[in-house]
Amino acid sequence: MVLKKKKEIQVDAFFLDQQQLEKLQMFSKAGEQNLASLLLHCAQLSDGIQQIQCIKQIIPLVKKMDQNSACDPMVKACLDVLGETYFSLGAKNPLKKVLASSLNGLPEQFMTLAVQSFVCCLREELKTTDVYLYRKVLDNLTSCMEDFSLGRASIKNLFEEVLQFLQKSLLDIQEENRKNHGNRIVQTQLMHDLLIAIKVSMMLVQKLQENIQGSLWKHHESFVWQSMCSLLKSSTNFLMDATLLQTVQTTSGLAVILYTKAMYEPVEELPALVSDLLLGSMKQAGVPAWFVSNCGSLCTEELPDSVLLFLCHGALAMLEWKNGSMGENGEKLLLDIASVLLSLSSELKESSMATSLSRILAIWTNSALAALASGSPDLKIKLNGNSDVIGKLLEYIYTHWEHPLDAVRHQTKLIFKNLLQIHQTTITGSNEKPDPFFARLIKRLLSLEWHVKGKYASLGCLVECVGTENILQLDRTIPVQILDVMNDQSLAPYASDLLETMFTNHKAHFTLSIQESTWIDRWHDIWVSPLLVILCEGNHDQTTYIIDYYLPKLLKCSPDSLSYMIKILQASADANLGSRSTRGALGALMACLRTARAHGHLELSTIMSNGLVSTECIKQGLVHQHNQVCIDALGLLCETHRSTEIVSMEEMELIQFFLMYNLNSQSPSVRQQIGSLLRKLFCRIQESSQVLYKLEQNKTKQELLENSTKRHPLGILQQYKDFMSSVCDRLFEVLFPGSSHPTRFSALSILGSIAEIFSAPKGQAQVFQLDQEIDSARVRTLIQCFASTFEEIKVLAFGLLMKLRDVAFNLQDSENLDLLFQAAVDLSTSTKPYDCVTASYLLNFLVHHNGLQHISLGKWVEHNPQIGENTSISTVEKNTLAVIKLLLVNVEEEIFQAKKSLLQAAASFPMYGRVHCITGALQQLPFNNLTLIAEWKEMVARLILMSYKLSAVVSPVVQSSSPEGLIPMDSDSESSGRLQMILHEIQPQDTNDYFMQAKILTEHCKVESEKLDDHRSMENICTEMRGKERQTCDVTAQMVLVCCWRSMKEVSLLLGTLCKLLPSQATSEHSDGLITVEQVKNIGDYFKHHLLQSRHRGAFELAYAGFVQLTEMLSRCNSESLRKMPEQWLSCVLKEIKSCDPSSTLCATRRSAGIPFYIQALLASEPKKSKTDLLKMTMKELISLAAPLNESSSVIPQVHALNILRALFRDTRLGENIMPYVADGIQAAILGFMSPIWAVRNSSTLLFSALITRIFGVKRGKDENSKKNRMTGREFFSRFPSLYPFLLKQLEVVTNTLNSEAEELKIHPSLFLLLLILGRLYPSPMDGTYSALSMAPFVPFIIRCGHSPVYRSREMSGRALVPFVMVNEVPQTVLCLLEGLPDFTSPCIRQNNIHGTLLQDKSLFGDESCLS
Repeated sequence: MVLKKKKEIQVDAFFLDQQQLEKLQMFSKAGEQNLASLLLHCAQLSDGIQQIQCIKQIIPLVKKMDQNSACDPMVKACLDVLGETYFSLGAKNPLKKVLASSLNGLPEQFMTLAVQSFVCCLREELKTTDVYLYRKVLDNLTSCMEDFSLGRASIKNLFEEVLQFLQKSLLDIQEENRKNHGNRIVQTQLMHDLLIAIKVSMMLVQKLQENIQGSLWKHHESFVWQSMCSLLKSSTNFLMDATLLQTVQTTSGLAVILYTKAMYEPVEELPALVSDLLLGSMKQAGVPAWFVSNCGSLCTEELPDSVLLFLCHGALAMLEWKNGSMGENGEKLLLDIASVLLSLSSELKESSMATSLSRILAIWTNSALAALASGSPDLKIKLNGNSDVIGKLLEYIYTHWEHPLDAVRHQTKLIFKNLLQIHQTTITGSNEKPDPFFARLIKRLLSLEWHVKGKYASLGCLVECVGTENILQLDRTIPVQILDVMNDQSLAPYASDLLETMFTNHKAHFTLSIQESTWIDRWHDIWVSPLLVILCEGNHDQTTYIIDYYLPKLLKCSPDSLSYMIKILQASADANLGSRSTRGALGALMACLRTARAHGHLELSTIMSNGLVSTECIKQGLVHQHNQVCIDALGLLCETHRSTEIVSMEEMELIQFFLMYNLNSQSPSVRQQIGSLLRKLFCRIQESSQVLYKLEQNKTKQELLENSTKRHPLGILQQYKDFMSSVCDRLFEVLFPGSSHPTRFSALSILGSIAEIFSAPKGQAQVFQLDQEIDSARVRTLIQCFASTFEEIKVLAFGLLMKLRDVAFNLQDSENLDLLFQAAVDLSTSTKPYDCVTASYLLNFLVHHNGLQHISLGKWVEHNPQIGENTSISTVEKNTLAVIKLLLVNVEEEIFQAKKSLLQAAASFPMYGRVHCITGALQQLPFNNLTLIAEWKEMVARLILMSYKLSAVVSPVVQSSSPEGLIPMDSDSESSGRLQMILHEIQPQDTNDYFMQAKILTEHCKVESEKLDDHRSMENICTEMRGKERQTCDVTAQMVLVCCWRSMKEVSLLLGTLCKLLPSQATSEHSDGLITVEQVKNIGDYFKHHLLQSRHRGAFELAYAGFVQLTEMLSRCNSESLRKMPEQWLSCVLKEIKSCDPSSTLCATRRSAGIPFYIQALLASEPKKSKTDLLKMTMKELISLAAPLNESSSVIPQVHALNILRALFRDTRLGENIMPYVADGIQAAILGFMSPIWAVRNSSTLLFSALITRIFGVKRGKDENSKKNRMTGREFFSRFPSLYPFLLKQLEVVTNTLNSEAEELKIHPSLFLLLLILGRLYPSPMDGTYSALSMAPFVPFIIRCGHSPVYRSREMSGRALVPFVMVNEVPQTVLCLLEGLPDFTSPCIRQNNIHGTLLQDKSLFGDESCLS
């Protein structure tokens, strides 16, 4: 296994000002080293690492001084300099910590002097008045309080001044934040400063308690008391301010409790005060006046849920819970906090709040464990596994163990683990075995299906409590069941973790309870034998995941089991070679050996010498028909535990054998694995060669004679060189013109790895260099790869040529270079789209050549001698500017021609290729390091103007209501008439009147239709036109459309790239960037226009790609006018959607075309950690439009809203921030499905589909009823509580229309949707009595749905009934259903009703969880 090299630590050196240097020079002595001369020497060093070494010499030098030196003015001067240096260093500079650590060892006689110096420096720091410099002072205060005795002493001396500064800083930062409202960058910085200020204030109160203890400071007139009141008031304000970052509010919650704890008397009543605060039962009569005056808002108002959450966190973190030190009041507070937190869990659905809540609940369980240490019998009863609190916590766990957020799932596991410990603590001393609580939990967990991810972590926790043996006694097949689950990648990590916990615990149990060695056979039978069977015969996915996740853990637990596995597999390896679908014993053997070697359990030399496996056997593996066996055999050769292990001759020969047969693998994953494994091998060769070079240098002649029998280092290095050379020969050999894509991809990937790994740093010997293997033929081979139609081949070839460019250019003569440049320019205007990509890579390669200006560009572009001769300008910059100028001149001419005839342009010179090359050239330019600023500014302005002109030419086509056929391709005059209407609608710019008069043409001759009502039969229609050279060319509608939308795409990407050139500091008045603020605004308006007008998906999708680059840049910009643009655009488009203006040009068909993309881009640009105000505002507007309260409102806004919502719910970038709106989205979709208008129903269907995927996950298999994309009824309704009454009400409305006595065929439109949602739910054996939402009200309605005349509805109602019937009520429900069947003598027997009832009975009987 290749280890990553450690990064070198960068240390910024410090510098002294002139005054400090003069002070030190005055005391330094030339001949001897004293403290002043040492500091002077240290300050003159430019390397931070060397300064660290110098600082470490200070204390040993000071310790040598005599007792009287404390009076020496030199010492005082040096300590002053050290103090000033300490406070000037940045918080993260290692020098600061080294200096503090050194000064901690200062002898006692110097401490007073040192404190004086540091107090003086700190006093100066505290005089800072600039809000934006507060952060440095705060960082210095933090450093002083962290393990630095001098710093802490200084703060004690200046305690009141520090308190005053902290008070002032909190108020000033808050005021500055208010002034900068809307400026996200500045506000984010201020928020972090505010957070640090609160933390420093808390640290001061915690670490320097002796300064504020006793009763002296508690006089209400004392300065310290007034300061504490001020801090408490500020913290309360921050806690209640919802506009602040959540981390600031959380920390403020901690601060409020901490300050109250420090100030409140008597301390015994503090828990009661906090309880009243949390429960909202605060009576001001018994509360101190200072608390009411400073925390009035907490006492009088109904606290928001988030504030309650943060106060709970504060109480848990800041109060002392150990050993029940707060008595009965503390126990009551602990239970009250649990009650409040559990009630909040149904209210707080926002992702950040849900994460915080789960973390705070985990902290609560830790506090409960600490409180139980007191042994309070009352608390033990209240926290027993059978108590209400624990029951409700278990409900929380079952609801959240499959939460979409990783952090919530992780905390849920911790909560469950702590709950088990809490219960164990409460039953300590009990004689009852086995414990009923644990027994019940195990039984319930085992009855769950294996697709429930929460089952694995919970069972793992239980194994640690009760032992594997107790669980296996209930079911011996559990290990096999878990291994069977491992064919699903999403479950494999969970399954392997559970198996590891079980077999590790089982082994420990055996070693403790059974003295003989016979237990290992039993252990192998349970844990190893099933594994070997699956490895030989299991399917591809299952064996892969078992090898990746399970096998390494098993070998780590029991390395001795490897010999057992090899012995069994060897016995059948010859007979069971495997097939294309199964690994067989040979494949299983390769997998086991590979894993063992990679994890250091086995050496390859041991494998070969002991006859564990022969060379022939490995060769069989290397060319096995099963891809994964080949990879495992290669992995056996390439992966080692040590990255410096020497590569043997046998390994090199086998690798060469492998390369002969496996470079053309058709599977992308196999190619990727081959590249990755060979990379590890090359790293091993590189690192072991460095070890060999060192060995060679350090060896004496005697050692060389003694070791002559062993492999000689120089001999090995020569073998390495020969091997690498032969590998390169093989790789270049397969890169012949016409070689397959897989072969090229493999060869170029491996060559790229070789070039990267064997790049020689200066002064280091290198065993191999790819440069030396390159000749002109091989350079030509790599350049030919640019012609591949696969872009990934171009990317790899370009990357490799850039690494070898010096050699490559030396091997190219000027004539060849000129031909390449000419080819690139020709390809940039080809009608084949992939040719312009080839041209772009070719030009990007050629611009690195020094002589390009003289050899090629001179013919095309007017040469500027001043630029050419200026050596300070980089070659790339000069060449790129010239190339872009050349392309721009050409494309401007082509646009001029296209204005005359778009057909001619599409057929002869599609403009998008040139623009693509310009964008490619700009993207590889180092914009932070340009010299020719004036030239680039002019160029950018011209590029923007060209983009607008090109867009104006092609946009009429992509903005047409029917962009797919804007040339008369139809054979009848009726179609031509329709086309005529379209042409008038889009008003194109062509002046040759081609568009304004539709023409019908035959294959052989061009016939102009003189009258549109002249009906003629025509075949093989195409448009013929003559170019400049009068040659005939055929143009199809498809060609015109491709030309137009690709041009729009390239313009969008070019403008997006140009937007990035605006520096983030730019303001509207002045900009030093290559692009001005005004130009950026114009580009924004361009994107807005085209995203909202385009009808062609290709056009608006790619305009979106450029627009995203613009919006991301705007959100980071300092200019207020730019920063507010996304918000203004969003408001405008929402206003236009709402207005239903008949003159609006927004597209209501084509799923609202570019409008959803436009809004997505604007919302996705919001910073991830912000309050997402734009998203909240947009969703509120859209939900109100999607589900209008009055039916008279216009339909078009509703259609737009439904389409936009669908796009937003599908957008992964919005992540969990969109989840709080899912319930409203479902309601809008179901209500929209009942609309009489088709457009609304269609959009509602699409939205409903997107929401089902968002809620239940992406469907991975073909099974419609797979439980992977389902969740328990309790989890569903706890995550979306508002859907409970809505679905119940809708279900009631639906069943009322199924009046079988009157109108049997009257079917409600939303019946199917309701059953589809309810059918995705499933019952859980965990359903208990604590759930706030009862499932019973749904049951009679779902039973009624079973009477539907539609077969599919009856079938779905059967499935939907299952999750709503409690497990213990299944028999009674089945009986009721059967009793409801009509008697055979009944006069009116409805077969649909009977069928529906029987289907529901069948579903209840068929569900495993119900039967269990």
